[in-house]
Amino acid sequence: MLAQPLGTRRQRSDLRNVAIVAHVDHGKTTLVDAMLWQSGAFRANQDVDVRVMDSMDLEREKGITILAKNTAVRYGDTVINIVDTPGHADFGGEVERGLSMVDGVVLLVDASEGPLPQTRFVLRKALARRLPVVLVINKVDRPDARIAEVVDETYELFLDLDADETQIDFPIIYCQAKAGRASLNRPADGESPDGPDLKALFDTLLTTVPAPEYDADAPLQAQVTNLDASPYLGRLALCRIHHGTVRKGQMVAWCRVDGTVARVKLTELLMTEALDRVPAEQAGPGDIIAIAGIPEITIGDTLADLDDPRPLPVITVDEPSISMTVGINTSPMAGQSGGKLTARLLRNRLDAELVGNVAIRVLPTERPDTWEVQGRGELQLAILVELMRREGFELTVGKPQVVTRLVDGKLHEPMERLTVDAPEDYLGVLTQLMALRKGRLEQMVNHGTGWIRLEYVVPARGLIGFRTEFLTETRGTGLLHHVFERYEPWHGELRTRPTGSLVADRRGPVTAFALFNLQGRGTIFVAPGHRGLRGHDRGGELPGGRHGRQPDEGEEAHQHALVDRGRAGAADPAPAAVAGAGAGVLPRGRVRRGDAGHGSAAQGCAAGRRSGEVARPSGSRRSCRWRLRRLGSHSLARVTPDAGAAKH
Repeated sequence: MLAQPLGTRRQRSDLRNVAIVAHVDHGKTTLVDAMLWQSGAFRANQDVDVRVMDSMDLEREKGITILAKNTAVRYGDTVINIVDTPGHADFGGEVERGLSMVDGVVLLVDASEGPLPQTRFVLRKALARRLPVVLVINKVDRPDARIAEVVDETYELFLDLDADETQIDFPIIYCQAKAGRASLNRPADGESPDGPDLKALFDTLLTTVPAPEYDADAPLQAQVTNLDASPYLGRLALCRIHHGTVRKGQMVAWCRVDGTVARVKLTELLMTEALDRVPAEQAGPGDIIAIAGIPEITIGDTLADLDDPRPLPVITVDEPSISMTVGINTSPMAGQSGGKLTARLLRNRLDAELVGNVAIRVLPTERPDTWEVQGRGELQLAILVELMRREGFELTVGKPQVVTRLVDGKLHEPMERLTVDAPEDYLGVLTQLMALRKGRLEQMVNHGTGWIRLEYVVPARGLIGFRTEFLTETRGTGLLHHVFERYEPWHGELRTRPTGSLVADRRGPVTAFALFNLQGRGTIFVAPGHRGLRGHDRGGELPGGRHGRQPDEGEEAHQHALVDRGRAGAADPAPAAVAGAGAGVLPRGRVRRGDAGHGSAAQGCAAGRRSGEVARPSGSRRSCRWRLRRLGSHSLARVTPDAGAAKH
């Protein structure tokens, strides 16, 4: 450990701590891969996965970073600790904790997309902590790159966030992370940097990011910023040492967030080398370490000197803005897909999530088997539900709601800053969609390439479920990003869902013939042979499809009716040629003349009627045959998911 004297202050000249922050899919994890390879962390013939830092199954499946992770590379005589942070706004709590561990940030910006909402969020947090910034313009080789404009937009973002003169004087690196190349010289749009490797980036980090400073006379202070687990060591606490030295087997003071202090022993001390945690005998100021031996330790706790315990300020993150209810599975299909069904197991799992995820809240409700879970956004809550499902839990999830506040006696709701990139042909429909959601247009830019960028400030509740409709209206070409902005007074009622549901009114299997007759009423979510369940009148409906019309209609999907829970006042869309066409939900099937002639629940006759009628099967074999003859060409239908049409 090399220390340079600065009075009672010292500097670790052999160490740098830096976080890589950016918007989602701008190339953070890919850049970390290149830094690991060029620092010699892997053998030349070693088989290493792409985006090696994304270790969770969900991260690899979705292609995004969910949890912040740290690694260490050696460049010359200097160790660079790198914290890879999530790029999605819903996981902002991970970013805030990561920034508390570092002395500088690498801000990655896509050479084509430019600064986006999460770029604004992470930069605002970095500037608030007075962290120096190294700007990296990534993907400069993209055919649609606009490097000069993106640099100007980034300067405007700094000014918009009230950066001072020292903060706005930052170095700029032009990078192609996938190829592992970087340069200080600006290349032409669409061309690669002239540097053969990442030397320009490494050198800039050493000169721009300050070495960790510490007080040589101060007692031990190390704060827990993240948690991990080991099958051999139990819970691991990831800490940044601010002052003092930590040794393996040392007795320290454990300062909890509730103010209590306990005497504990550190049974194991680990430090990061590339992707591995290796045992160490001691660590000094500025090091990022993992310690074991304290099973109850949580994020925000401080490890201090026994004789002079000085707890550090508790880590705080932004408050949640979205909530939903989570309870036990009360449906008739309970116990068929998982083995963890009781309220006790569900509550224990939610409590365990609170230990490592400081961005969520769990609150009780009026029911003892249901809880309110609050988080940053829909994706964060969806990831939690999916993790629990994979662990074997069965649960009931309510509709997301916004978390409101009372400010000076007035009701306030969370607002989101929404950025939309779409072809300019969809400007009209996007404006109409946002007007229904009471969105306020802040900026509109036409890049001259046929694409436009719209920036809105819109109530968060208006964006719940909006992504699906947005992709439908833009034919899958639009890009949508949003991040929490602030709280504003309540904007009134919103009407964001104009469609109803097709719901079964009793049990039984679904038949292809009935679905054929229902296809004009909306999108069908079930396939022939699916075992239908009766929907409930109030809440908890089990829909068989989404209805495109508003008046109440009765439809049959097996021997039972799909009752439309419509809402008044929407237009009648054009009927689809085949139910589920394009979605691939209907397997190939055939309806024969004799299928409906047994009068049983499994093979009952089903016929769609006009609005306001419910088709009831007859128990008579003769009656069902007569209906099929009367329907004529509808008596034989082949449904194929690829053809998108019915052949008679």
